[in-house]
Amino acid sequence: MNVPAEELAAVGEAARQVIREAKAAGVYAFAGGIHTAVAPLMVEADSTVRQATYPQTREFDGGFCVLRLPSREVAVRWAARIAQACRCAQELREFGDDPES
Repeated sequence: MNVPAEELAAVGEAARQVIREAKAAGVYAFAGGIHTAVAPLMVEADSTVRQATYPQTREFDGGFCVLRLPSREVAVRWAARIAQACRCAQELREFGDDPES
């Protein structure tokens, strides 16, 4: 996301509008961002705790939005709406269904 500071408020409002539309459509699950002031921790299988992160997430920036959608095609359309509002690319992932959860 490379938006001039004077446009951040407009980008935030555009993103919140898409979230409002997702809520109105009944597909919104939750959304949030990573609290950058709190350092990540790695908790190992032996319960060892250390301040670290996965190498591929060293520069994580932004947040996430989880929607319950009927198909990947619909998910792509919602991701495009979010990308347009945020003025940056969005990574689309799919949760695997776990019948035990």
